[in-house]
Amino acid sequence: MGKVRMADIAAKVGVSTVTVHNALSGNKGVSDEMREKIQKVADELGYHQMTVAAKRERNKGGLRNIGVIISEKYLAAYTTFYWKMYQELALVATDKGCMAAVEILKYDMEDNFILPRIQEEHTVDALVVMGEISREYIHFMKERTDVPVIFLDFYDKELANDAVITDNFYGMYLMTGYLFEQGFTKMAYVGSIHATSSIMDRYCGFYKAQLEHGQALLDEWLIEDRDEKGAMSIRLPEHMPEAFVCNCDLAAGMLIMELEKQGYRVPEDISVVGFDNYLYPGFPDKKITSYEVNTQAMAKVALEKALKQIKNPASGRGLSIVSGKIVEKESVRKKN
Repeated sequence: MGKVRMADIAAKVGVSTVTVHNALSGNKGVSDEMREKIQKVADELGYHQMTVAAKRERNKGGLRNIGVIISEKYLAAYTTFYWKMYQELALVATDKGCMAAVEILKYDMEDNFILPRIQEEHTVDALVVMGEISREYIHFMKERTDVPVIFLDFYDKELANDAVITDNFYGMYLMTGYLFEQGFTKMAYVGSIHATSSIMDRYCGFYKAQLEHGQALLDEWLIEDRDEKGAMSIRLPEHMPEAFVCNCDLAAGMLIMELEKQGYRVPEDISVVGFDNYLYPGFPDKKITSYEVNTQAMAKVALEKALKQIKNPASGRGLSIVSGKIVEKESVRKKN
């Protein structure tokens, strides 16, 4: 049998992982009888929980271990945007004398409140969570760790002090303004705005530019691009705009393929812009004009936050916003 997890103990005893954690950590809410039963099963399975004192002793060596958590919903069979960001973070970590280890947060782990192995086994000095996960699971994680947790590429009001994001709002505001400068006025937004904070912020930047130019957004021009599991699909509206503003390049690429399937030419008939300036290897390069996200700088800032908080929990706090830039390619027709 491999390394034993709290989930293994919970399954054998017939209780939740939370109950096992509370029992082994000496927390309240567990009867003495159940605590003793859980401890006995843990001993039988050979479970070893590193104590806080032991972890601090290990840290005296100076080498810092950074755990990176990526939700399964952001991954696919090919390289993804978050793999790229993880690689950037791993390179920065090497330069700073750290080690970075990644773990995939499976759907069932998030749904059933199962801790990542690297967190449960106390093998890391800080955690970096890439991509948005449920607030309930975030609270579950934070209540059960004594190491800094940094959120990369998403935030909300509660998490803002420990988050690093790209400039989603202003970046998309600039991207939309760029289309107005080319002479376009009738635009649609492609992105499920309630799916992630990034998509919502990008929509808000788009909408601000629309308001400033006196443009109304038709209901059918706010286009969904994914379901609750992250599976992407796009349907064209009945009445076509002059340009589509897409929340990411993957959505833009999928949209262009759908437009071409329906007989439209990009950019001759319809213009398209994206966000990220990143398409997965193997995806057709549609030469999409986009707002480039500085993943290297974001990874560096996230790691520096983590290292500062390891030394002093009160330092390295505050929402960090990293700017990007517009990259012109071939998906926009210049009307002027």
